[in-house]
Amino acid sequence: MSDTVFRPMRRFKQALSAEESIEILKTGYRGFLSVIGDGGYPYAIPINFVYDEGKLFFHSAREGHKLDAVRACDKACFTLIDTPEKEPGDWWYHVRSVICFGRIRIVEDAHERIQRLRQLGSKYFPEQYDLEGDLQRNGPRAEVLEFQIEHLSGKRVKEN
Repeated sequence: MSDTVFRPMRRFKQALSAEESIEILKTGYRGFLSVIGDGGYPYAIPINFVYDEGKLFFHSAREGHKLDAVRACDKACFTLIDTPEKEPGDWWYHVRSVICFGRIRIVEDAHERIQRLRQLGSKYFPEQYDLEGDLQRNGPRAEVLEFQIEHLSGKRVKEN
């Protein structure tokens, strides 16, 4: 898909490079997945994720609002705000954010689904956690969603 579908950033002087935006996606903790929900209303979910080579991966239950929305329309948006920072003596925050637009699908291949669940678990579970045991117990009850990024933009904001 061409970037001509997506609007240019209005405050372009605050734009982050693609590399900076991807780094935020690699290290970010939690973002918001937005899909087109019931009745055409937006449905945004705070969600854990993992970034891997131009794609985001999310875990999901096997049924519910999120999966119904994905099945009905594959267009989605993901937004992430990096950890806010203050400079010494300032009362305002500096934040970086990333917005991704793309297509989302349910991962059908069982091997890939477990591999992606393993990536998510490795990112979020404590080191001593029995990830493999959890995957054996709970993996069959989980879905994995793949979000192919078609367009991303990052922004640096200095609030004051």
